[in-house]
Amino acid sequence: MTTYLLAGGGTAGHVNPLLAVADYLRSVEPDSTIVVLGTAEGLEARLVPARGYELLTIPRLPFPRRPNREALAFFPRFARAVSRVTEIIREYSVDVVVGFGGYASAPAYRAAKRCDIPLVIHEANAKPGLANVLGARQTSFVGVAFEHTELPHARFVGMPLRVEIERLDRVAIQPEARAHFGLDVRLPTLLVTGGSQGARSINEAVSAAASDILAAGYQILHVWGQRTEIQDPGREHYVIVPYCDRMDLALAVADAAISRSGSATASELSGLGIPALYVPYPHGNGEQRFNVQGVVAAGGALLVDDSELSAAWVRERFLPLLLDGTALDTMSRAAAQTVVLDGARRTVELIHEALASRLR
Repeated sequence: MTTYLLAGGGTAGHVNPLLAVADYLRSVEPDSTIVVLGTAEGLEARLVPARGYELLTIPRLPFPRRPNREALAFFPRFARAVSRVTEIIREYSVDVVVGFGGYASAPAYRAAKRCDIPLVIHEANAKPGLANVLGARQTSFVGVAFEHTELPHARFVGMPLRVEIERLDRVAIQPEARAHFGLDVRLPTLLVTGGSQGARSINEAVSAAASDILAAGYQILHVWGQRTEIQDPGREHYVIVPYCDRMDLALAVADAAISRSGSATASELSGLGIPALYVPYPHGNGEQRFNVQGVVAAGGALLVDDSELSAAWVRERFLPLLLDGTALDTMSRAAAQTVVLDGARRTVELIHEALASRLR
């Protein structure tokens, strides 16, 4: 029996692949122990216990970006966090640490080295975060979700996805999915999503261009987001939901999509062969643009800057594509070839390889 310590959290980009790997491990090793390390403030505080895993927390420790008083306080706090994770490793007899980036990962990486146990890292973004950039120097077992991610020892394993996405049969489930959202079974569907919080630029552009999209024979499923005000035009065949907790069904109905390009969303859309227009989040370190460079270059998607997206752009540049069935089919095939859907299995294989190397 093996004890796994999975470290990461903060945002969905860290938590979701962590949970996908945890679920896969639980399915193939029901007798093993899985413990998750995170923070009390991150998304993991809600999602990890809800999925049935024990969550152990350490203080949230952002890396200092400039020399100041906070930077001076960081190092003793970091040392205390490493000591706490070291205690956890010894208390739970942890066999391997698996990190997914985020605030909890860096102390876990250091503690794994201190305890001389295997360390495995998974990087979900094409442009790595600082914790994983530093952590990858400590291990040769580094899995990445996107090819050409620049990390030492990087090996392409794909994005660990939820089992309901990984095994999604879009054709078989489509009638149920369209009924779930109240969509017309006869019409092709455009899925629009800016993530759980929403994207104002996407919402405004699509809602303003909705009449033209509907007139072209499409219906729209629009996941508006929880932090943006809903402006429902009350149009037939335009379904707006503030939040979608069944994205598997939303993906099942989609013939095309307009979306942010977070790593999980881009992997899901591409892996399922859904042609997409990506609008990268304009802030942060620019990772969302890097996440879709491969699929855009392969011809499986389009990309437009957030500042350039408008109703006119949707009408003039995207709508003609929706009406070209041959082009959509070509994009679908190209997108599906850029990613893999079994990233959870591949990541677990990498973890097992790390464990085997210790035995050798």
